[in-house]
Amino acid sequence: MLRFKSLGSGSSGNATLVEAQSGVHTTRLLIDCGIRLRDLETRLIEAGTCAEDLDAIFITHEHGDHIGCARSFVKRYATPLWMSQGTWLAVSNEAWAAQQHLVNVARDGCVIELGDLQAMPFTVPHDAREPLQLRCSDGNRHLGVVTDLGHASLHVIDALQGCHAMLLEANHDPDLLQASTYPSFLKQRVAGPWGHLANHAAAELLARVKHDQLSYVLAAHLSERNNTPELARTSLSAALGCELLDIGIADPLTGSAWIEV
Repeated sequence: MLRFKSLGSGSSGNATLVEAQSGVHTTRLLIDCGIRLRDLETRLIEAGTCAEDLDAIFITHEHGDHIGCARSFVKRYATPLWMSQGTWLAVSNEAWAAQQHLVNVARDGCVIELGDLQAMPFTVPHDAREPLQLRCSDGNRHLGVVTDLGHASLHVIDALQGCHAMLLEANHDPDLLQASTYPSFLKQRVAGPWGHLANHAAAELLARVKHDQLSYVLAAHLSERNNTPELARTSLSAALGCELLDIGIADPLTGSAWIEV
């Protein structure tokens, strides 16, 4: 069985828990830990597990709302940590020296084997050193986790083909973004090809990867100022041909319920 749960998603911090279960054994992967260590520990317990039970952490890129408490976490729990070479080069310094042996380099297209879970990183267009997102599988079902990308490249679309569930960025509504109080440079960054997916762009991505067995989409990384759950749901449900409430929304603080893939 493959399932996932957002522990929180947005500019205030991102973390997603993925579990693969076979018999009595469960493999647990945390994707990003962009929230405070104490809050992360609490949310893991609320999810029915604990920090000590994690098999690995995967960091998608070095921005603070994704890497967050990673160093503090691995210092306390000695959890294996995966990230791209570029992300490691962006964050490594003397403070990481004692935890460097726990860091593993992830590469585009190279599957990471973690017990009953396989995680395949893929490169995305975002304004970070070497950002990666993930396709996770238990060998039967497939989950796509993709946020923080300025546009859906052909490489991204190929990586997400055949997924049975997706956690997908629907960051902003273009009209709300342009009418916001954001400075011009920030508007350009968010809306640019290396920024974040607008609702309509997320819908276009969905339209290119949807298939009969795509059972669930969780919209994530919604801007609190420049988007609403209703706008995100309207765009994504139209792409899938489903009801508005069939699209889940990852809350910035509470994330989501457990979702079986």
